[in-house]
Amino acid sequence: MIEGLHVDINEEVELLSHVPMFAKLDKNKLRLLAFTSEALCYRDKEIIFHQSESPDGAYVVMSGEVEVVSHTSAGEVVNAVRGKNALIGEMAVITNQPRSATIRAKGPVQMLKISSDLFLKLLTENPDVALDVMRQLSRKIAEAQHQYEILQVQLLQ
Repeated sequence: MIEGLHVDINEEVELLSHVPMFAKLDKNKLRLLAFTSEALCYRDKEIIFHQSESPDGAYVVMSGEVEVVSHTSAGEVVNAVRGKNALIGEMAVITNQPRSATIRAKGPVQMLKISSDLFLKLLTENPDVALDVMRQLSRKIAEAQHQYEILQVQLLQ
């Protein structure tokens, strides 16, 4: 992780206002989110978090891309690539279960880390944010199901 990232609070509020999940929040809530969250930068191939770790927060990709990596008995598998505005790590926070995958930077990445407590508070107090998170989770489940079906076909051939 690149240390010493200092982002002006007003710049961070402006960036957050363009993230679809936060777009309907008023400026005061965005300012609070920016103030209580942590802006982080990662270099190419750097690990954001590891599979099986306890969740400490959810992340929003502000710029760049991350790889969703699973470690299996057959080796490492890149399941997906997520880019700008993607929500990462929310499932572990919501379920209070260990991380289901490792997240690794694919090139330089800027992220916003939202603590678990703050993320859950955002969901419970802001229906628009909660709905967006549900939609993102639903898309991820549909994508995983599609990948599973493709693998099943490949195994049967």
